[in-house]
Amino acid sequence: MANVWEDSELRLTADVLVIGGGPAGTWAALTVATQGAKVILADKGYCGTSGATAPSGTGVWYIKPDEKLREEARLSRYQLGGQLAETRWMNRVLDRTYENMNKLGAWGYPFPKDDLGEPYKRGLQGPEYMKLMRKLVQKAGVQILDHSPVLELLADEHGVGGATGVRTQTGQTWTVKAGAVVIATGGCAFLSKALGTNVLTGDGYLLAAEAGADFSGMEFSNAYAICPTFSSVTKTAYYRYASFYYEDGTIVEGAGSQRGRSIIARNLQQGRQVYASLDQAPEDIQPLLRVNQTNFFLPFDRLGINPFKDKFPVTLRLEGTVRGTGGIRIVDEHCATAVPGLYAAGDAATRELICGGFTGGGSHNAAWAMSSGSFAGEGAAQYAKTLGDKQSSRELNCVSTTAFAGSDASASTARSLEATRAVQAEVQPYDRNLFRTQEGLTDSLTRLDHLWSDLRERVTTRDIEGVRHREATAMAATARWMYNTALERTETRGMHKRDDFPQLDASQHYRLITGGLDQIWTRQQEVNKEAVTI
Repeated sequence: MANVWEDSELRLTADVLVIGGGPAGTWAALTVATQGAKVILADKGYCGTSGATAPSGTGVWYIKPDEKLREEARLSRYQLGGQLAETRWMNRVLDRTYENMNKLGAWGYPFPKDDLGEPYKRGLQGPEYMKLMRKLVQKAGVQILDHSPVLELLADEHGVGGATGVRTQTGQTWTVKAGAVVIATGGCAFLSKALGTNVLTGDGYLLAAEAGADFSGMEFSNAYAICPTFSSVTKTAYYRYASFYYEDGTIVEGAGSQRGRSIIARNLQQGRQVYASLDQAPEDIQPLLRVNQTNFFLPFDRLGINPFKDKFPVTLRLEGTVRGTGGIRIVDEHCATAVPGLYAAGDAATRELICGGFTGGGSHNAAWAMSSGSFAGEGAAQYAKTLGDKQSSRELNCVSTTAFAGSDASASTARSLEATRAVQAEVQPYDRNLFRTQEGLTDSLTRLDHLWSDLRERVTTRDIEGVRHREATAMAATARWMYNTALERTETRGMHKRDDFPQLDASQHYRLITGGLDQIWTRQQEVNKEAVTI
């Protein structure tokens, strides 16, 4: 069927639809296109500038194929992640990341030179990176739908086959019928105002669950990043050079960026402001730090603060599954989900396979995005080819928990905002999400379940209000998957901290799989035995 444009609706067909235009989505689209398949990419924002990577610099898990170096890389977060990562997946991601970073260099990414004059490929500047990815995707013939959030997936008895959405700048609705769909919508930061996360509200999780997919590692979703109180830039890696102080200038003992965030949180929780200073950064690397993360320093410069000498107030800003590791469960090497025709990549997919239960923030997440994006692109292209002529004759229906009506429906922006704030009240406080207890989790779930039921009963419209309603619904669903698995894991492992079970329990060395919408379920899944052999 040819593409059809009408005043109120855009109807398109493709071999593969990619939902999301960040690193994972663009790598997926580019990979599909290079296999000769027709691709459409729908982005909630503007592909190339929206999402967590675009406005920031990021490290990359780029390790040369030297076995000693690779072994050190695999071990780097294995213990921190509660021994839930798998060697086979770490190796695959290290291999593909090495390959893809070298491709970026060949395609014109301006890698800086190290002291030996060699390209330094262990980091990327988000603006340049995503500008190049958009250019490459367009050059490959991918059709991009900017400002086009998805509202519903399309499916039949054979699996997922497209999606519908709205173009928020024109009000036009759109439908794409495709042989396969890749969800690369990022994680969920619950509109916490962390830089670049305004579009990361768990939309892909809700879409996947409505189609029948499930999740893994959702208890590892309580990532809080150190952040100046006056900034949205959450680059915790720089705080490895920080000392932490009380207002009177005395040291906060035990506070730190990798281990010690809980101490910062305990003090903030008690009303004691914590201050930081990057006073441990050697003078010779300070200019390099500025070059690598320019936007980190902008808020300081505007206020006349020298972060290498002065003390500045910090807080912990929730990043949820953006820096956590939970996400859609994948079932094979091509990042397929449990639903035929549906694939997941980037922060939308679980990162337990390479990080276990510890944050994938920075280097691991960046490597996972480009690797899983290309894995999912390969899988989706192959799946679409197997459909052949069947694709055009499929009878697809919308799969959604939301009731949509015409423009005269009694929808209210205020009600969606109220629901969003209700979710935030359960997931942002440290004593709910960072320091978990059975009582606190159960208490929050009671309110979240009521909120979910209320959202399910509301009717909304296929416009920007429908998008806001779906965001609130997705955040409520994400919080329920998070807290149900957190309640089930009665130990402290990785970033999951139970105040009532403060020790790691060796008998709980398994993954927790969760799913469901009205009724949430959880089950245990054995970790691949070879995961323990690093």
